[in-house]
Amino acid sequence: MNYMRTAILLAGLTSLFMAVGYLIGGGSGALIALIIAAATNLFSYWNADKLVLSMHDAQEVDERSAPELVAIVRELAQRAGLPMPRVYLMDSPQPNAFATGRNPQNAAVCATTGLLNMLSRDEIAGVIGHELGHVRNRDTLTMTITATIAGAISMLAQFGMFFRGGNRDNNGLGIVGSVLMLILAPLAAMVVQMAISRTREYAADNLGARISGRPDALASALVKISRIAEEVPNDTAETHPATAPLFIVNPLSGRGMDSLFSTHPSTENRIAALEELSREMGLGSFDAAAPAQDKRSQGPWG
Repeated sequence: MNYMRTAILLAGLTSLFMAVGYLIGGGSGALIALIIAAATNLFSYWNADKLVLSMHDAQEVDERSAPELVAIVRELAQRAGLPMPRVYLMDSPQPNAFATGRNPQNAAVCATTGLLNMLSRDEIAGVIGHELGHVRNRDTLTMTITATIAGAISMLAQFGMFFRGGNRDNNGLGIVGSVLMLILAPLAAMVVQMAISRTREYAADNLGARISGRPDALASALVKISRIAEEVPNDTAETHPATAPLFIVNPLSGRGMDSLFSTHPSTENRIAALEELSREMGLGSFDAAAPAQDKRSQGPWG
């Protein structure tokens, strides 16, 4: 099912890529766009994880440079029955995290410095469990490639605006069509991203809470991250907005509405689902607004 979803998604984005190429250069432009899209798909499959990590200037860490983070990733990966992923740290005051990689054998988990500084150990474990849920569900391939191609569509649309705007003799839609392409092409790419992004977040929340064993800690983490993300910017995400759906909480804004154009489900809806899961697991209800207390850690990770 995941492979079929990936194929449909890539086919839709490739068609959109070709449509933009057609608007720029007619049939020849569509053919060139098809070739570029095919090359982008192939490159993304093998290298999109490296590209995304590079976009966010993430640095790989180990037991010596980040012993606590690596330890919890290893413990949760073992619980989930996953190979140990590579662990990365990005220097951002906004608490957040994402996972990437074409499969569980080539996965990477990345956390921000803000996540380690502002959340408790069990809250961080809930976040890491969520990201490992994406790895186990093989969402990382789909969303990493989608982010790469969506970004390429936006750049192609901007190029088309420049190309068509400087050519008064073109037989296309003229400057009005160019402006519409500049607006609608990235918007259409974003809608394709959103078509699966929100559903996968609920699934990763569910599996991540089961892996960590603490739905309340994950809910508490979501509340904190969502609140702080409204006030603390993530500069690299602002520069590369196509990567926003990769993060556990939208790094671009704190909007909590479940709408067609939101990159993530509302925090309230995610917490409601986690409360239901907590009762299903026999753990009872919890107050997500209250910080989750670490049950076996030495306190927050400073």
